[in-house]
Amino acid sequence: MANRINVNDSELKDRLVAINRVTKVTKGGRTFTFAAIVVVGDGNGVIGYGLGKAGEVQAAIAKGTEAAKKNLIKVPVIKGTIPHRQEARFGGSEVLLMPASEGTGLVAGGAMRAVLESVGVKDVLAKSKGSSNAHNLVKATIAALAELRDARTVAKQRGISMEKVFRG
Repeated sequence: MANRINVNDSELKDRLVAINRVTKVTKGGRTFTFAAIVVVGDGNGVIGYGLGKAGEVQAAIAKGTEAAKKNLIKVPVIKGTIPHRQEARFGGSEVLLMPASEGTGLVAGGAMRAVLESVGVKDVLAKSKGSSNAHNLVKATIAALAELRDARTVAKQRGISMEKVFRG
């Protein structure tokens, strides 16, 4: 599992994934609020997401950015791609991430693309199954990224040498 980390705020770039307008009907009329999901990343393996809710769009984005900076994780990115195939679910959304050779590009759509670009992945094949809800897709994608392990981590956890990891 990836650990939570602290990174200097100046290195992080925030990216708005989705804005949702929520209407609450009361005796006095309709009240509109906004929910914004924001992804922050340094483009070098650090990623976080946050949800901000407020009466104005800019305030919701600011709250989402602050929330995203509080739950950063480190993801292994090797030569611009991920180390191995990974699947994850969150709610009704299911994502599949597969490593790709150099030059393939980022084959992903919508919310998954924003997350993968923010983390610094250049070449990956991604498939979204199930719900296309942006909130659940972001959470499922980050869950998949958090489960990734590089060869050095696998060797350390198993207590064996790097050569034995690749020999099987």
